[in-house]
Amino acid sequence: MRGQHENIEWRAGDVPVSTRFDDPYFSLENGLAETTHVFLAGNGLPQRFCDGFHIAELGFGTGLNLLAALGLWRQGSQPGVLHFTSFEAYPMQTDEMIRAQAAFPELAGIAADLAPFWACDATDITLPDLHFTLITGDARETLPKWQGRADAWFLDGFSPAKNPELWQPDLMAEVYNHTASHGTAATYTAAGFVRRGLENAGFDVTRTPGFGRKRHMTQARKANP
Repeated sequence: MRGQHENIEWRAGDVPVSTRFDDPYFSLENGLAETTHVFLAGNGLPQRFCDGFHIAELGFGTGLNLLAALGLWRQGSQPGVLHFTSFEAYPMQTDEMIRAQAAFPELAGIAADLAPFWACDATDITLPDLHFTLITGDARETLPKWQGRADAWFLDGFSPAKNPELWQPDLMAEVYNHTASHGTAATYTAAGFVRRGLENAGFDVTRTPGFGRKRHMTQARKANP
């Protein structure tokens, strides 16, 4: 993967932890279940899927959210192409990302489909049912330059307490500006300053039950065109 790579430690066998932020990439309880609850169901998926549906993400990490979204798309035999754009400042090394994905055998087929692209340092992947783009660098610099608008956002940076830069009001405003009419966003955190940042940007924000030990998470909807 291109860009400045992240340094990883492994805990509980298969859970990668960023040494930069001292934070795991996914739930120690069940990473796939967390993704399903927070990002997929949190954005009303798969019910909203349609040809050309565009997901954007802050924090690509292990690629788990991409695998889960594409798995849900294929599970429903959804016709057309899913668009997925992810912003990541510190990509994982290819071998470590593949090791992390191996913790989820339910997604092994999709992981195998994409592994050759990671091995080639691909940042653009085109399959019959997927158009994926990875944008490396600081999202505070790269997102304002992006020309796209997402139907759903996965806000999946490291904990706001440990990585506050990825949750600042200015960046939440850019998320809003790059959200399609009636688009949505979801995140595992219910931190007050994150919710206020989304509200001030223009989203209608709701605090809802979180996954596992997290009592609450945040859902947001762009009510205006």
